[in-house]
Amino acid sequence: MSIILWIPLVAPLALAGLSLLLGPSAPRRFVGVAASGAVLISGLLLVSAVLNGAVPESGGGLLRADALSAYMISVVGAVGLIATWGGLSSAASSRTKVAASYEALIALFLAAMSLAVLADSIGLMWAAVEATTIATAFLVGHHRTGRSLEAAWKYVILGSVGVAIALLGIGFIYAASVGTDTPTLSWLLLSQSNLGLDPALITAGGALAVLGFATKAGLAPMHSWLPDAHSQAPAPVSGLMSGVLLSVALYAILRIQSITNLVIGPEFLRTMLSIGGLLSLLVAASLLIRQRDYKRMLAYSSIEHMGLMAIGVAIGPAALPSVLLYVLGHGLIKATLFVISGRILKIEGTPVISDVRALLVRRPGLAVPWLIAMAAIVGFPPFSIFFSEVGIIMAGWSAGLGAVVGAALVLLLVIFAAFTRLTVQMTLGGPAEGALFTPDYSAHGPRLPIILALVATATVAFVAEPVSTLLLQATAVLGGSN
Repeated sequence: MSIILWIPLVAPLALAGLSLLLGPSAPRRFVGVAASGAVLISGLLLVSAVLNGAVPESGGGLLRADALSAYMISVVGAVGLIATWGGLSSAASSRTKVAASYEALIALFLAAMSLAVLADSIGLMWAAVEATTIATAFLVGHHRTGRSLEAAWKYVILGSVGVAIALLGIGFIYAASVGTDTPTLSWLLLSQSNLGLDPALITAGGALAVLGFATKAGLAPMHSWLPDAHSQAPAPVSGLMSGVLLSVALYAILRIQSITNLVIGPEFLRTMLSIGGLLSLLVAASLLIRQRDYKRMLAYSSIEHMGLMAIGVAIGPAALPSVLLYVLGHGLIKATLFVISGRILKIEGTPVISDVRALLVRRPGLAVPWLIAMAAIVGFPPFSIFFSEVGIIMAGWSAGLGAVVGAALVLLLVIFAAFTRLTVQMTLGGPAEGALFTPDYSAHGPRLPIILALVATATVAFVAEPVSTLLLQATAVLGGSN
């Protein structure tokens, strides 16, 4: 089974090279789809292995797939497939020389995220997260406009600062292990309760590492790169960044938290993550109220959802299955929304909400999936985000964090009201008086990936097996029992 660990790394790298060699040909457009498919298939195979009691390892223990890693690699593949397949109609997929590097960077991005979740070494995990910064910086600036290049530089600077802080934290964690019989960066060894790590160094290292990775996760107050980057990147890239890049950074926080909890207890990082989560919700609520750009609206929505996930991580094991389900649901829906937003931008020619009117009447082929996905992202049942949010809130009340989840609920209501107003403004109503038009029923791109994403998020919360078993096993991994 160890060979499967290499598929999500080698296949995207090979496809990246192929993209550069193919030249201006139609098959090159499918490089991102093929890379995402390879990651998803390997993830499902690893999930099957883990559910059967295996824990595949390779590379002398550098690569390892426990239940959490197998689940996350499946999420990366699934969200990547929706974003790249749904984005095939994007202008970024045109037959140009620039498009060759675009497809290659998408594949490299997927390989880096796969390495981050499969690495047993937290040092290698850090290096993979840094590699995502390099790949996505060029993708954010793909359009070569002044605003996109500014967003790319802003992302590089703030992202690099974040990962530098995380590296310093990981250095402290390694220093804590030097005083033991086994100096290591292996997460598996560091999560052993009898290792005897120095509490002071773990406190400093954990705080710095979580702060650094929180920057990549888009948590406030380190969030300022996110709205610019997500609004200026091509739609498939925005979907990938929002759907899985932020979640991979959250995965890194989960790994660090599992180490610190064993040594210094949960209270320290619980406070950090609760504050960061509430600040993120506050930022999203305050800026969504008067938002004018629908891609930036989706970006602030990502800050909101990452904030609530951070609160779930702060709550602890009781909320972690809901957080992990949240990661999948948010990833699929946000990739869908960004793909549709790219199509709206291409057809309407403007990202300004007030300039996009009566979509349901004029362009029902775009408005109907947009409305369904919007209902999912704000937490309507039967979509999985609803069950994830309810699970986090209930776990918070049970854990004695009533004030935190109460404040989060108030902010969520404000965000819900803002989203509803902006969505109604774009979709409902009628065309200008006297305007002649023919309703456009075209989806302006592949329909199937959007349908699959919406169906998956509407049904996954009701699948008892194997989803619930996998989520519980992943939670047990973070508790140190696997």
